[in-house]
Order: sequence, then C-alpha cells, then structure tokens
Amino acid sequence: MRVFRGFHHRTLPQRCALTIGNFDGVHRGHQAMLALLTSEARHRGLPSCVLTFEPNPRDFFARRAGKPELAPARIATLRDKLAELERCGVGHVVVARFDERFAAQTAQAFIDDVVLGGLGARYVLVGDDFHFGARRAGNYAMLDAAGGARGFDVARMMSYEVHGLRVSSSAVREALAAGDMARAESLLGRPYSISGHVVHGRKLGRELGFRTLNLRFAHARPAAGGIFVVRVYGLGPAPLPGVASLGVRPTVEDAGRVLLEVHCLDWPEGLGAEAGYGRLLRVDLLHKLHDERKYASVEALREGIAADTAEALAWHAHPRA
Repeated sequence: MRVFRGFHHRTLPQRCALTIGNFDGVHRGHQAMLALLTSEARHRGLPSCVLTFEPNPRDFFARRAGKPELAPARIATLRDKLAELERCGVGHVVVARFDERFAAQTAQAFIDDVVLGGLGARYVLVGDDFHFGARRAGNYAMLDAAGGARGFDVARMMSYEVHGLRVSSSAVREALAAGDMARAESLLGRPYSISGHVVHGRKLGRELGFRTLNLRFAHARPAAGGIFVVRVYGLGPAPLPGVASLGVRPTVEDAGRVLLEVHCLDWPEGLGAEAGYGRLLRVDLLHKLHDERKYASVEALREGIAADTAEALAWHAHPRA
C-alpha cells in the first residue's frame, strides 16, 4: 500500500476507485465498505484509494471553537489506521491535512478539486451519512448528481449491523470507555490493539520490580484507558502475556502525556534487558481490570502493580470475557 500526504504527487494514480472518511478504528462496517471498494476496483481495472484526514475534522472544529473536550476520543493512531487499511487490501491512501483552507472549501470545490482534480475518481463509494464541504453542505444526492453529469459512478453503502446493532466508531468508543473489551472486539472484528516503537521512559518500573515497555499514544484522549490484561506481539516468535497501563500515570507524573506501559509476564530467554527499545510492538488489550488510580505513595503503587500482575496471571491462566 502506498501512502500520500496530500494530492500533489506525480506518482498518485490518475484514475481510481475512491472512498472517503475518517476510518477511526477501521471497524467491521469500514471493513465491509473497503471489501466492496476493492472488489469494484478490480472489476473496473482501477486502483483502490482511501481519502482520510489528519487531524480528524471534529478535532479541528473543537479546537477552533476553543472547546477541545468536544473532540471525539481517538480509537486508533494514524499508524494503526494505516496498518488496518493495508490489511483490508487498499492500494493507496491519501492523508489530507484538515485545516482552515480545507474546512472553507465549498462542496462543489471539493468535487472539482479533490474528487476529480486531485484523485481522478471514476467510482466513489460513501457511507449513508456522508457529508462534505463547508458547513457539510454536500451530501450523497449532490455527489450522485455530479457523477451523472461528470462521468463517474457513485454508490452508497448503508449501515452495517452486528446482532441488530449499528456498527460505528461511536459504538466502538462507547465500548472502550465502558471497558467492555469483548463488545469492542465484536465491533472491530479483532481485539482492540495499539502498536508503536518502544521508547525510553523514567525507568521507574524496574525500580519497583516491574520493568515496562513504553509506547506513546499520539493523541491526548485515547478511547480506552486504565489497566488491562494484554497480549504482546513483536518480542519473539510467539505472543507474550502481559499487563499494561494506558493513560497519564497520575501517581508519578503530571505531564499529561499518554503512554501504554506494558509489563510482560514472561520475558523471552535470550532477550537482554535493553533489547526491547526501538522494537515495533503490537499490544492487544484483552480485558480491563480497572481505571487508573492515584496511589498515596510509591510503595502503595508497587503494591497496586503487584496486585494487577497477579490478577493478569490468573486471567491468562483462565481467559474469560
């Protein structure tokens, strides 16, 4: 899969089958849409292309209004979104910067300059609630009429349901906020996971007797948070059981940085104490133990981590929902 920042690249396809959206989480509804897109692209002899945005348009408008709390919690980092899009068979992804200029673009200009001029779309697939352009003035009917007049096909995919419930990024966020990892997995079609390179931290974990591998989460408001039973990929041929904290570490830090701190319950033989740094890991969050807690002392923190580790060991011995 090829990834482009913006539309001004000579190697961008001149014609494509296109879908447009934020694709936060790449849940089962997204996956169904992408399967249809790649199928249509094959039948038409076109490359498949996804247009997505960074930042999320709702992030942009919340910041512009001075109300960052209105921005949606983020399910996935850009890295994880791109990895899932590739897994779905997408050939090209264009990541457009959503800024003042993009926000001010009229719906007609979006069709002319982005859909046709920038991406050369010959087939466009959108969701049932798709809107575009300044003040969300454009909709499916407008896009379909433009397609008829300008010679590109437009299709709309209706809601995707699992057990009678509509699958959406909002539903995934609600499941993660509630700590319902089984429901999140059902909506995503896979365990909820976070990936990233291991970075150096304060080394407090090893002082407490629980060395951790630290992964940054690039957004201030992750959709999930707390202490989790996890499975870790990337340290050896087999995944490793672990326990992890996702959040801001209120007992030891007040910087507001979001980290995923992972303690592996079985450290691989032959992997030295420093060998984890720089590795790209994927961490599946399988079961939530509890929210983050602010402990009264470092010793209380040590006791809390020990209790969480024991509970994670018990869960891995007898997995349950």
